[in-house]
Amino acid sequence: MTKDVPFLLQPVGVVRSPLKSRENCPKQGSEGAPDAWLEIDPAFTEALDGLTVGCEIFVLTWLHKAQRDLLKVHPRGNPAQPLRGVFATRSPHRPNPIGLHRVEILEIQESGRVRVRPLEALDGTPIVDIKPVIQGTSGR
Repeated sequence: MTKDVPFLLQPVGVVRSPLKSRENCPKQGSEGAPDAWLEIDPAFTEALDGLTVGCEIFVLTWLHKAQRDLLKVHPRGNPAQPLRGVFATRSPHRPNPIGLHRVEILEIQESGRVRVRPLEALDGTPIVDIKPVIQGTSGR
């Protein structure tokens, strides 16, 4: 196992959203998540070249408020549901709290701000990467 090999992730930006607390976040983007802005660090704005309004992208985030020591959760936070391993759920609580969000690009500004919808991430959530949706892939 490569447990001792360090991994270095450098955020490429940050989410700017009206969602300020975890209690107000929908569980999935399709459950009423608002439009949000991806503020891309100036060092990475050239990486946006080729993205256009109307494109669907996957935004990978670091769920910085998640608990990293939980291995089992009640799905959707419902205690009536039996505990399941986090790898079988979309829970934000996991050893490496990487969020996966499928969104549509609504606007791209020269400053490196990208408006997307729907995004269920908290304001201030670090963005780890952005990838285009390839036809035939599913993230919803």
